[in-house]
Order: sequence, then structure tokens, then C-alpha cells
Amino acid sequence: MTLLELLDYASVFVFALTGALVASRAQLDIVGFGFVASLTAVGGGTLRDVLLDRNPVFWMAEPAFIAVAVAAAVLVFFTAHRFESRLRVLTWLDALALALAVPAGVGVALAMGQHWAIVLLMGVATGCFGGLMRDVVCNEVPLVLKQGELYVTAAFAGAGAALVASLFLPTGAALTVCAGVTFVLRSGSLVFGWRLPVYRSRPPRR
Repeated sequence: MTLLELLDYASVFVFALTGALVASRAQLDIVGFGFVASLTAVGGGTLRDVLLDRNPVFWMAEPAFIAVAVAAAVLVFFTAHRFESRLRVLTWLDALALALAVPAGVGVALAMGQHWAIVLLMGVATGCFGGLMRDVVCNEVPLVLKQGELYVTAAFAGAGAALVASLFLPTGAALTVCAGVTFVLRSGSLVFGWRLPVYRSRPPRR
């Protein structure tokens, strides 16, 4: 198994866990769990592959990705009630999934020889769009859009760090740097309250 395949499998599994946890908060049935988990797991990677004209899309080339997502959904369906705070577990699993998916997107774009700007965007898209789809479908406030939190910013910084690191390090090491930067920024936002400035409206001047 290549590094890119490993990253895809890991991100699919962890993102599927987050999708299933959101489904548990919405009190869906087991079919709903499977659907939301699968949508979350492959949403970002599917967008990446479609935009890059990568044929076939990764989970169509290897349907085992869907099996992994469904297995994660079944696991959460029978164990979610054991967690004291599903929101807390969801938030941290989502941070881990982001740190796995961004280097997966960056790695695919680099392997295809894409322009550096496209590499950045594919890292962000792979990391962010599955969770965005999950939250929209389940009528949750998307984590991507929560006020000031470092989410897209963490993905963007991780992808940028990978690009810089790839100038000096092998691809595998550069993707490790990407994962580390992404996770540190996202977890710092959760633990220490790191935030971006938020727009505050002011009364118009007379």
C-alpha cells in the first residue's frame, strides 16, 4: 500500500466516524448512519478527483473505501451511547481527520504535477468539503464556518507547509509536515482558543 492510499484509507475511516457521530446526534437509523458516514468519508476526495479529472474517482477504483466507511458507521451506531460528550469526541476526531485528509489531497495533486496553487486548493478541498457536506445534510452549523475558528486556515497552512517542505524533503516527509501543521493549528484553536478576527458591524456614520 502506498502512502497516498494509506492517507486516503485513514482519512476515510476517521471522517466516517465523525459522520456517524453527527448521525447519532440527529438520531438517524442505521441506514442514515451509513449514508452520512459515507458522504463525509468520500466527499472531499471525490471533489478533489473530479476537479483533477482523476479517473476513476478513488472509491470507484477501490470500493473497499465504502466498506471502511460503512464499518465505521456500524461501529458508532452500537457504541455512540457510551460517550459522555459526543460533541467533544466529534470535534477531536474531525481535527484528526482534517490532518489526514489535507496531506492526502496535497499528495495526489503533487503526484499529478499540478501548479502550486492547485496543490493548495486540493489540500483544502479534500480536508474541508466532506465535513461541510455532513453538517449541511444533518442541519448542523458547519465546523468549517464557525466564527473565527482555525479550520480552513489550518488546512491552508498545512498545505502551504507541505509545498515549502517538498522543496527540501522527500514527499513522504513533506506530507508528514503537512499533517503536523494542520493538526497543531486546529487543536490549538480548540484548546487555546486561537481565532481569526471576526467582522463586527458598526453603526453607520452620519
